[in-house]
This record gives sequence, structure tokens and C-alpha cells, in this order.
Amino acid sequence: MTRRRKRKKQSSKGIFYLIVFIGVVCLCYEPIAKALHINLPITLTEIVGKTSTQPSPAKQVAIGEDVLFPAPLKKVSEQILHRKGYTVSYNKDWKIPNWVAWDLTPEKLVVRESRTDNFLPDPDLPEREAVTTNDYKGSGMDRGHMCPAGDNRWHWKAMLESFYMTNICPQNHNLNRGDWKELEEACRQWAQKEGKIYIVCGPILYNQKHRTIGKQHRIVVPEAFFKVILCTNSNPPKAIGYIYKNASGNRPQDSYVNTVDEVERITGIDFFPSLPDEIETQVEAAYDLQLWKRE
Repeated sequence: MTRRRKRKKQSSKGIFYLIVFIGVVCLCYEPIAKALHINLPITLTEIVGKTSTQPSPAKQVAIGEDVLFPAPLKKVSEQILHRKGYTVSYNKDWKIPNWVAWDLTPEKLVVRESRTDNFLPDPDLPEREAVTTNDYKGSGMDRGHMCPAGDNRWHWKAMLESFYMTNICPQNHNLNRGDWKELEEACRQWAQKEGKIYIVCGPILYNQKHRTIGKQHRIVVPEAFFKVILCTNSNPPKAIGYIYKNASGNRPQDSYVNTVDEVERITGIDFFPSLPDEIETQVEAAYDLQLWKRE
């Protein structure tokens, strides 16, 4: 009888100590894991909240997918349309985009589709408002892609949607087929080299009376175009801006270069606002074309 009581008492003590041990492990798990360098789930807030004098590329990429998009616009019409290969901020008053944004990677440079050259009215717009290719006939202007067809040959739907007229601006023929095209090709080379870049481009309308074209719709002809490129994979991160007059010209690439800050001042668009302030300030205040050209 005495032996049974002792066994029960010892068993109860064993269960009690086991419960205490489990509780201690649960309370100490995170400090122990950190000490042993065990990977714990990391939240986006924790990543953004960390600071350092030289942010790592991994931190910048982890900031969020919205790093690509400019801040919402003020005092202009804006309709955001998401496509397979890009996102467009469309201005129904001007009948052209405010901006078009996309990321470019080596995977998207794989050619799987042929160029279609089939310009289409945007199916997301009411038929009475949608620009058609007929609006450009007889205007003397090219149907200039903002997100180029050459960046969308990785998927049939991306190629199709790159010819939506909401991705198109009236563009000088010589610019479209010349210096603007050369910058598009340079962006593909940079994406191949860097692994990933972010691009935002669009029209510039100065404070003046604008020329318009169109048979059924009044399409504003931009006075110039901008393009800004951001790379967060590089160390340090880098960005560069370009401004092209909507006119004939044959100049070297460096004659169009500007800081992103200067492009923001001219366009009134806040690019890459989701970047941490210290990174945004760093990449937008200066540029070095040699950083993009170097091997």
C-alpha cells in the first residue's frame, strides 16, 4: 500500500515538472532562437523599422511590391488600371496616361511572343471614351508606347495589353524610333545586368496651350516625356531620370539625363514614395550614368 502511494506521488511530481519545463521553453523560445541564429518569421514592419548607415539590397526589396507606384496625383484625372505587364494611371481628360509603371527582370526578357502591332481600345473604358487607333490617322504622330512591346514578349497577355491605347501617347516619329527606343534597349540591358529594375515613364505637359489630335476624341499631345529608373539590387541603390522633348533629335543618352528630384519638380509626380526616407533621398538627389554603364 505504501509503495503504491509513493509511486503515485512520484508520478504526479513528474507531470508537474514536465508542465513547468514546457512553460519555460515557450517563454524562452524567441531569445534562445535569436542566440542560436534560428530564423523566425519576420514581419514587414520589422524589416522597415530597422535602420543602418548603408541599407542592404535585401532590405529594400523586402519593403513591398508598391515600391513601383508613384503617390496619388492631385488636381488631375487619374484612373489606375492594372495589366499583366504594367500599371497605368490614365487621364480621361487628356486621353493619355499620366504615368505607366512596371518592373523588368531577366525572366521578362525571354522572348516567347511575337510583336502583334494590334492597337486596341482599352476594354475597361466606356466605348464612347476609349481612344482608337483611328484617332491617330492623319495626325503625323506615332502611337508611342510608354511600356514598350519589347518588354512584354514574355507572355501573350502582356503583349496584347501593351497595345491598349491607354498605354499610348502621341509621339514624334523620329523620337519614337530613335533616342526613345535606344533608352528602352538600354533598360533591357540594365535589367539583365542588375537582376531587376523599376521603371516609370509618361508624358510631360507644360503650362501652356496644348496641341490636340483625334477624329472622335481630343487627345493631348505632350510637349515632352520622362522616364525614371530605380535599382534596389545594387549596393548602394541607384536611380536615374530622363527628359526628352517630343521632337526630332539625335543626341547621346547623357544629354537627356536628370536627377529623379528634377523630374519630380517638372512633372509634379512623387516617385517611389514607399521607399524609406533615407533611401529615397539618397537615390533621387543625384545620378551617375557611369554606374549604369559599368560592367
